[in-house]
Amino acid sequence: MRTMGLDVGSHTVGVAISDTLGWTAQGIETIRINEEKENFGFDRVAELIKEYTVTKVVVGYPKNMNNSIGPRAEAAERYAASIGELFNLPVVLWDERLTTVAAERMLIEGDVRRNKRKGVIDKIAAGLILQGYLDSQS
Repeated sequence: MRTMGLDVGSHTVGVAISDTLGWTAQGIETIRINEEKENFGFDRVAELIKEYTVTKVVVGYPKNMNNSIGPRAEAAERYAASIGELFNLPVVLWDERLTTVAAERMLIEGDVRRNKRKGVIDKIAAGLILQGYLDSQS
């Protein structure tokens, strides 16, 4: 039984999965979505939930720095509600402020070229979101 972490953006959803003990998070993939065409990647999320026997989902909650809720946070709330309804799983919204910045910094320090960073940053951010949640539970 594992926990899934999701970093929901307007074009992609980064996905991370915990180990079976719930100690560590690993970014596994980035799902392309299209909000305008109402393609939110739920089919792929369903496949991953089944493959990894996911029992809980943590969705990044991008609050503004002043703790207010903006349009992206509202979109994350809707996405989290849909995940909960579609898959009948508990869903936790987790404050993700600055996780994408931290992921970008990690990649830059790792000397990853800009064009390659774009393809992995969302799954790394999802891993940071999930790891933050897992650390809070121990």
